Amino acid sequence: MNRALTLQILLLATAVPLARAMQAPTGLIGLAGDQSIVLHWNRNTNANLAGYHVYRSVFSASGPFFQLNTGGLLTAPGWCDLTSAVINGQTNFYYVTAVDTNSVESSPSANVVAAVPHPFASDDEFLDYVQECSFDYFWYLANPANGLIPDRTATGSPCSIAAEGFGLTAIGIGVDHGWIPRDQAAARVLTTLTTFLQGPQGPDTTGIMGYKGWFYHMLDMNTALRSGSSELSSIDSCLFLAGVFYVKQYFNGTNATETSIRSTADAIFNRVDWNFMSQGTAGVAMGWMPTTGFSGYGNWVGYNEAMIIYCLGLGAATNPLPASAWNLWTSGYNWSTLYGHTYVAFPPLFGYEFSHCWIDFRSIADPYMSSHGSTYFENSRRAVLAQVAYCGTAPFPGYSGTIWGLTACDGPPPTGYKARGLPPGGFDDGTIAPTAAGGSMCFTPEYSLPTLKAFYNLYRTQFWTDNGFRDAFNPGLGWWDSDELGLDQGPMVIMIENYRTGRVWAQFMQNAEVQRGLQRAGFVTLPRVALEIQSVPGQGTFRLSWNASADHFYQVEYSPDLLNWAAAPGLVQATNSGTFNWLDGGPPATISPPATAASRFYRVFDAGQAPPDGQPGLLLNPGFETAGAGGVYTATNWTTYGSCQRETWAAHDGSYGMAHEWWWGTSSGFYQDVAATPGANYVLSAWCVDDAASVVTSVYRMKLEYYDGSHTLLRTDTENLSPLISNLWQQLTLFGSPAPTTTVTVRAVFDASNLISGETLKIDDVSLMVVP
Repeated sequence: MNRALTLQILLLATAVPLARAMQAPTGLIGLAGDQSIVLHWNRNTNANLAGYHVYRSVFSASGPFFQLNTGGLLTAPGWCDLTSAVINGQTNFYYVTAVDTNSVESSPSANVVAAVPHPFASDDEFLDYVQECSFDYFWYLANPANGLIPDRTATGSPCSIAAEGFGLTAIGIGVDHGWIPRDQAAARVLTTLTTFLQGPQGPDTTGIMGYKGWFYHMLDMNTALRSGSSELSSIDSCLFLAGVFYVKQYFNGTNATETSIRSTADAIFNRVDWNFMSQGTAGVAMGWMPTTGFSGYGNWVGYNEAMIIYCLGLGAATNPLPASAWNLWTSGYNWSTLYGHTYVAFPPLFGYEFSHCWIDFRSIADPYMSSHGSTYFENSRRAVLAQVAYCGTAPFPGYSGTIWGLTACDGPPPTGYKARGLPPGGFDDGTIAPTAAGGSMCFTPEYSLPTLKAFYNLYRTQFWTDNGFRDAFNPGLGWWDSDELGLDQGPMVIMIENYRTGRVWAQFMQNAEVQRGLQRAGFVTLPRVALEIQSVPGQGTFRLSWNASADHFYQVEYSPDLLNWAAAPGLVQATNSGTFNWLDGGPPATISPPATAASRFYRVFDAGQAPPDGQPGLLLNPGFETAGAGGVYTATNWTTYGSCQRETWAAHDGSYGMAHEWWWGTSSGFYQDVAATPGANYVLSAWCVDDAASVVTSVYRMKLEYYDGSHTLLRTDTENLSPLISNLWQQLTLFGSPAPTTTVTVRAVFDASNLISGETLKIDDVSLMVVP
């Protein structure tokens, strides 16, 4: 969507009222889509501003004009016209005024915008519209004085530092598409980075922006200081830092502004004290409070949105995280089969999107993924496909194969905002968030694009806005959110761009710190295979052939110029050893038919072989086995005591197996002994659910007991599991301290006491990780 194509007409002085003291809005632009028109204009920074009015004429640039926002003043510089007057092919004319606190209205904007709505000519035009409107959230809602971006569109919203990271990245995309000039973009970026570098840091509770180089989760939009009682957040700080690293590479010019962007970016990152947030260990804490310190905050372990923390922390030039940090992180992984797809499970989709916005995981793998014949890119694709499969069964009204998307979002009362996700581990109440599909564009374009189009075509009048899609909706209850969020619009802009051009990945991956972090985490480039390419006569297709190994997975990538590479959706599993063929016939395998491309180059990577179904990964102790397809579970090495009983059960879809430990009475449970590595850290993890009929009051304990050669107990590390949330699967983890040097045996224990009649605890996917 090119703003320059929008017709803009100077408003004649004779057709407008006399100018007022309040400055008229400037920079009015319009975007036209299918039966919708979006307007934006520059924010008026006058302290006496109360809001704006929007006027429209369906006749001509001379009017007559009628006010659209009859429900009250607009507080943000944008408007989406979805009224019945917006008819495809018919020109609409708009101008805007500003209103001060005395209700005095300014003269009209210097220009009238003429826009003609029309059906989208192509999928590319539709994606342009979605991307540009989502980008406008970051450009027009930011405070131009300090660069801060609100968490959401609700009046009075504080700044989210994670939204800052997405917003910085969106600015580069905006320049590439011609939505904003490069000099204005660079000036905004430098203003933002300067705000964060110069903001006060310290241990105080107020009057500060951060501490030890980290930043508070929420900041006041005007003062840029800590908002309310928000925490010093490691994940939100790192999402901001990802944006910092992106603009460092993007703005590579030699002028003073772009030179300052790069030096300021380095200063911000190099100031981060990784030892502080990791407390001298391998694990990074989730947060810190000036009054209570790290109390109440665990470490980031197991798959979720925080992968980027470890990738950046391992690559830091000063006080980096120890090399063992990545093994600790992967120790909490849960390799599962859900709805026909096998991958590392995490219920909400944002965990598969946030880190991937910047890090290109397509043709690299760490030891864990190598041992499972996969990549993190493929892992995200499978997670999305599992959600599509689940929603395709219509577990709630309105769900289908094109209406899906479970992630953290707002929801109808009384639940409200919650990390929604794929059952059985996740919470689902029928609420869908468009960012789940938009943020997955590069993983599943053949599903994400039709879903975004379905959202727009079916529900445009309910939740399409001047900033793109609203956060969420519940089709069964007829509930529609009122807000747009920075954490939604950011992945939409970035992941659509990565799907279309891969430019964000290309820029971000140039950072030496990122490459060093991935290398220290054990990532390697997948081995390439030799290819033969043949054109298939009369079909306009290409056949790729290579010498394959049966059951190995392969990643096919293609490029128009040997510079920008795209991944064909999904790994290809060879069905035979020897010559194996793959056909490029265009979508969905590739973005366009090969016959329409001026040139197309290919490369293929060998991702290896997946472990047999039900076999634990390399990071799981062989004694702790994970359920495989069909509900088959073996746990023969467990020893039960007290009144603990075991029962095997398969989920309703027959594809997800769980071992349920049913406990009655006191002092019952089960344990397993393993040979110890003296001085090593042990991490015990499991998925647990309490089937209590009402409030959970029982106490469950996860324990690590350390014994010497005489089986004398040396020490016990304990984690209380209660209170669990009734009927909701949760991953629980115990991080043990270093085992005493005389330790010979480590015993992993699940212990229950004070169980209520009729209450049961169920355990699945137990893992024990050794971190030397």
